Parts: sequence; structure tokens; C-alpha cells
Amino acid sequence: MRRRRAEKHERKPDLIYNDRMVGLFVNILMLEGKKTKAERIIYGAFDKAQGKLNKEPLEIFYQALDNIRPQVEVKPRRIGGATYQIPMEVSRERGFGIAMRWLRDIVRGKKGKSMVDKLSDELISAFNGEGIAIKKRDDTHRMAEANKAFAHFRR
Repeated sequence: MRRRRAEKHERKPDLIYNDRMVGLFVNILMLEGKKTKAERIIYGAFDKAQGKLNKEPLEIFYQALDNIRPQVEVKPRRIGGATYQIPMEVSRERGFGIAMRWLRDIVRGKKGKSMVDKLSDELISAFNGEGIAIKKRDDTHRMAEANKAFAHFRR
């Protein structure tokens, strides 16, 4: 039996845009407690993306995250000795969290350019509805679609 639900933490907004989602993305991107470095990377990427698209950085960020955010995901569930991949709808908040982690992992996985360049390129391509993160979202949706026969196992 489970205990009570965990309480949601109050997220601190970032310093420049005073936005809680950007503050969360700083924390997700941060390595080894180097928050200033993560902020520098994010603000540099925002400036670069703003220069290329001529739109507000927060607009670019939110549109990119909304494009990456999955609507459904599959979760493994063990039933009678077999494990089924069960499609589950994703809440808006969890979807944004997944999108930010995917963005971080994709940017860290690229080689060659600076982190600022890689993040701005991925933000721009996600804003335009293309790129690796969008492909990952589509793969997740495809997996959920393929396993929708097991949707009745949902709790």
C-alpha cells in the first residue's frame, strides 16, 4: 500500500526572465552544482535563437518545449508473468519535464560545437517542428499507438 502523495516543491524562477520553467531547465541542465555555467549556456542559447528567429526567447523556448512534449508514453506493467507496454496519457507538467530532459540529453550527446550553439540549434529546430527531439517524440507516440491493444490494462 502506498502512502500519501509527495508535495510539489515551489520552483524558484530564473534571474533574467523571472520564469519558473526556465529556472527548472537551468536545474535540469546543470552539472555538478555549477548553476552559473548552466545559466550562461541557456541565456547564450536564447540570445542566439532570438537573433536567428527574431522572436522573444521565452516564446521560442515554450513553443519548442510544446512541440517536443509527448502526449502519451508507454509504461511497462507486469501482468501474469508477462510484461506489457501500456500506453498512458502524459500530464502537461510531466510532458514538459520529459521534453526538457530529452532536450538536455540530445544536446549533451552532440559533438563538435559549443554547448550554447548545440542548444540554440536544437531549440530552433524544435521550434520549427523538426530535429532529433521531435523524432524522439514521434517514436514515443508510435510505440504507444502500436501497443494500444493493451490500454485496457491501465489502472
